[in-house]
Amino acid sequence: MTYAIKVENLGKKYTIKHENQTRYSTLRDQLSQGVRSIGHRLRHPLQPVQNDDETEQFWALKDINFEIQPGDRVGIIGRNGAGKSTLLKILSRITAPTTGKVTINGRVASLLEVGTGFHPELSGRENIFLNGAVLGMRKHEIQKKFDEIVDFAEVEKFLDTPVKHYSSGMYVRLAFAVAAHLEPEILIVDEVLAVGDAQFQKKCLGKMESAGRAGRTVLFVSHNMVALKSLCKKAIWLNAGRMVETGHAEEVVANYLQNGVPMNMNQVWGYPESAPGNKSVRLHSVKISYKDKVLGEILTVASPVDLEFEFWNFESNALLNFSVVLYDNQDVCIFNTASSAKVYQSGKVKGICHIPGNFLNDGIYRVRLLIVRDQSAALVDFDNVATFEVQDIEREGAWYGKWIGAVRPTFKWETMVGLD
Repeated sequence: MTYAIKVENLGKKYTIKHENQTRYSTLRDQLSQGVRSIGHRLRHPLQPVQNDDETEQFWALKDINFEIQPGDRVGIIGRNGAGKSTLLKILSRITAPTTGKVTINGRVASLLEVGTGFHPELSGRENIFLNGAVLGMRKHEIQKKFDEIVDFAEVEKFLDTPVKHYSSGMYVRLAFAVAAHLEPEILIVDEVLAVGDAQFQKKCLGKMESAGRAGRTVLFVSHNMVALKSLCKKAIWLNAGRMVETGHAEEVVANYLQNGVPMNMNQVWGYPESAPGNKSVRLHSVKISYKDKVLGEILTVASPVDLEFEFWNFESNALLNFSVVLYDNQDVCIFNTASSAKVYQSGKVKGICHIPGNFLNDGIYRVRLLIVRDQSAALVDFDNVATFEVQDIEREGAWYGKWIGAVRPTFKWETMVGLD
């Protein structure tokens, strides 16, 4: 059988620069450094310029091998930083691999981030034709699908408005509608569907499923394991740039949830350049702190837990609020709690989410942190930023089995007798 995608010994290397300075550089410092560099090149034209910066070679992907058949619906899973988005960018021909070879048979449509392939000054109508042309579609093919695209995206009222005025949800609805309806042989979708509401996500999953049944290949990256398992028959598990496992989605996801998220209660990124995030915010540290009043340093169901996080905020007068989502090891959402919105200036910001004792059940949990701007659009969505295990404790009575329920809160009770 002819394959749709074949990846052989794929690798992608980046050079990360760490500035080695103890104070902020001024314009005078920069000019002096530039003059010294020019002088060095004139005196020693064959010798590279030495500076005080440190560089690090970072392999985002290493020794990746797999083959995908036409019509396969494949989910790609892994923690943040595992290399999922880098892999999709290489498959979409946005970036070139450092080593290895990628062979693709068919036309590729990719949706990797909100607004991919859109021109902000053009209207929604114009961007449909522009995006279709980029995908290799002829004008009459785009016109044939035009009404279906507009109906699916639900943006008819704003069709002639420049897309720079669209919300992030409208952006991604239109972008997905174009990518899905112009009938590519291979459809690549990153986690951008998280921007849409639940109803739209359901529509997207249904469209990708029908595309697979029609013989088209679908690659889907998501942290929503339930959605991924419902859509995909196969899965690829990446960790730290390497492929851990590939096979049936149910088996790979089960192994990932059980073994793929090690206990990680304290993470620190020393430099913004190497930290997860974007041009608006980057994560500096995440820490799970606790102290059991009875059993000392063991985290138990009775322990209050504090999730502490710090991040670099690069925007002035940013109206931000934070959301913490907690999942168990079966990927069931235990709760989603949000802070109130406040205006923050640029600089380092710290937040603490307090989880009371006698609330969580025993088990393994992972933490998802979202930083939201203007109480509407998530600036960043950090999944698996921390994981921790809650131990059971001795309790009254003779039964010590697994406590039923996602949580096991201690509420105030009143009982009365002698009511006759």
